[in-house]
Amino acid sequence: MTRSTALKGVRGLLLSVALGVAALPALAQGLPSPFVQTVAAEAAADAAIAAFYAESGYQTLWTGESAQDAARREALLAALSRAEDHGLPVVRYDAAKLAGLLSSARTEGDRARAEVALTRAYLAFARDVKTGATDPKKVDPGIVREIARPDPALLLAQVQTRHPAEVMQALLPTAPRYAQLMRAKLALEAQIAAGGWGPTLPAGDLSAGAEGDAVVMLRDRLIAMGYLTRSATRSYDSAIQSAVQRFQLDHGLPANGNVDERTRDALNIAPQERLKSVVVAMERVRWMHDTPLGDRHIWVNLPDFTAKIVDHGKVTFETRAVIGKDVMDQHTPEFSDMMAHMVINPSWGVPRSIIVKEYLPLLQRNPNAVSHLQVIDNRGRVVPRGAVNFASYSARTFPFGLRQPPSDGNALGLVKFMFPNVHNIYLHDTPAKNLFSHDVRAYSHGCIRLAEPFDFAYALLALQSDDPKGEFERHLKTGNETTVRLEQKVPVHLVYFTAWPGAKGQMTYRADVYGRDAKLFQALEEAGVVLPSLQG
Repeated sequence: MTRSTALKGVRGLLLSVALGVAALPALAQGLPSPFVQTVAAEAAADAAIAAFYAESGYQTLWTGESAQDAARREALLAALSRAEDHGLPVVRYDAAKLAGLLSSARTEGDRARAEVALTRAYLAFARDVKTGATDPKKVDPGIVREIARPDPALLLAQVQTRHPAEVMQALLPTAPRYAQLMRAKLALEAQIAAGGWGPTLPAGDLSAGAEGDAVVMLRDRLIAMGYLTRSATRSYDSAIQSAVQRFQLDHGLPANGNVDERTRDALNIAPQERLKSVVVAMERVRWMHDTPLGDRHIWVNLPDFTAKIVDHGKVTFETRAVIGKDVMDQHTPEFSDMMAHMVINPSWGVPRSIIVKEYLPLLQRNPNAVSHLQVIDNRGRVVPRGAVNFASYSARTFPFGLRQPPSDGNALGLVKFMFPNVHNIYLHDTPAKNLFSHDVRAYSHGCIRLAEPFDFAYALLALQSDDPKGEFERHLKTGNETTVRLEQKVPVHLVYFTAWPGAKGQMTYRADVYGRDAKLFQALEEAGVVLPSLQG
């Protein structure tokens, strides 16, 4: 039976029921049972569920007396009972409510309603735990992850034909970091239930040699956070200083061992807020479930301001990065793509938005402004500035481009790394080296600047050259713009994790530089996520 035929059969059945027809066309076969009639009516609003039951002849998945149905019920209810551990909206598939429907079922109609409710809950849970409970595009325009939602028909076929416990287990994200995040979530909830991390620290800096009540409060908070073993000291000793340094490293702060204003603010962030960051991170991992990271890949965590090369799960190269400014149209987006080549001695084609917003007003006041940039026509030819009346054009009608030729002072520096994408985002060198000394590095128009671009290039070329440094420098010395293709394209992942497990498994946290986590947590709440520790 085809799906279209099945759906027609369902519609015919529903029409007969709705009109109160005493007999169906196949009178000799008698009326459908109350169970079949109710399943058809309950499933009618969902084409995938309606087709599944029609095609299976309205056989039960969950509510029959067979051992198979019992195993499916048990596996599903067990999986749903743990949905809260994943930070999912349990209201969509409340295991206790479903169990109540099953236990209170007295009629065939009751059993049918429970049957369809269990199917809906299974599909909703499978979708959410595999690919996320929210739509990234609706959360923030800078989150441009493409998500392939699971096919309901395939999910139903799997639970019908395979061992149900294995099906439920296969739904869960397999990324090792996901399991670490879940453990962190449960640990934070336990800590909150036990009273949190204690009183927040009062205003005022603390450093080695300090004594008194503020030091005791710091000591106790570090103990509660797991950075310090139990101690009775009232002095800011070397153990406390080392604990503060470890805390600073885990929170992206200068590891000087002193409690200054930024460190104190980070220490005073409530565990409830850290819990939100972890739950949001779990949702982001679910979004990426079908995105192959690659044995070798580039991982740019925007709030961490770093770019890393990862080989077989281990970071083999890391450098500081500058990301887009905290201005809505200059935020660096989140997406994944493939790095195909690098350009040595690049020219800089100024983006249209920068031309009309920043440079055209300058040129209208002074045609000789920004003299380091060439005016080019739509065929890429240089146009003498004296031949252009800049004042006669508006931002909409300006027909020229601007380009900066290769040079030491080029805005892209001496190399750029390309993964062609519609966002026109890439990684590159920069002459503004001073920005890398800042802890918070959000200064660009959206592209990602690297502190050590040459070493980054050597690491990429090492897979295809016996002398990657020599090859790079040969091209560099020519001064000519040169494209060097990567023999093996490298996946690039621009991600946004404010909570992430460190190399040793400890949790690390960063500031929500673009406010995206706050938006995502709000979306999760609107979807029905309730953190138990935040109730009341």
